Amino acid sequence: MQKHTVKGPYEAFFKRFIDIVVSLLVMIIFCWLYLILAVIVRVHLGSPVIFTQDRPGKNGKVFRLYKFRSMTDARDENGELLPDKKRLTRFGRILRSTSLDELPELFNIFKGDMSLVGPRPLLVKYLPYYNSFEMRRHEVRPGLTGLAQVSGRNALTWKGKFEKDIEYVDHLTFKMDLKIILLTFKKIFIREGIEFKEGHQPIMDYFQEHEKDQESRQ
Repeated sequence: MQKHTVKGPYEAFFKRFIDIVVSLLVMIIFCWLYLILAVIVRVHLGSPVIFTQDRPGKNGKVFRLYKFRSMTDARDENGELLPDKKRLTRFGRILRSTSLDELPELFNIFKGDMSLVGPRPLLVKYLPYYNSFEMRRHEVRPGLTGLAQVSGRNALTWKGKFEKDIEYVDHLTFKMDLKIILLTFKKIFIREGIEFKEGHQPIMDYFQEHEKDQESRQ
């Protein structure tokens, strides 16, 4: 992976300082909310209350991401997990639409796995499918929110999301981070781009189409 060139003091120092201070303050101030949500999740969705999953971070380094679980473990007659849409309950939709399920990620931010703003961390299994352009999204820490999320979230195509991720990497500034955070609060308030969109392309379909396009050009 090409080494990312830090552009200035904000990216080199202040961005991480802000991440530490904000994440710690929020976790302390809203510790009561964490406790209430943990109890409600346990009652409605079962245990474990915290959903954990490996995700690639800066430079592709894998870390363990934390979220409140928002889906049940409902399975079919063969013991296989049902599709996400069938396991996502009404309560789970509320957690996601308000982004309350993301609160445990503040611990990831405090640890340094993530940042408040950056490309959203996807699954580790997708790493082999990225081309060199898409891989550049890992030149910075992944974020709790990002440019792609405030530019359309689930309404944006995967190609569009990756382009927004790289746009963020190339133009990372305090002004951009502040704008993204403000737009994130706006989208949470109006609950825009949260629900599963009918016809929204699965990421693996995007990668397979992308691979076929590359083969046809050879």
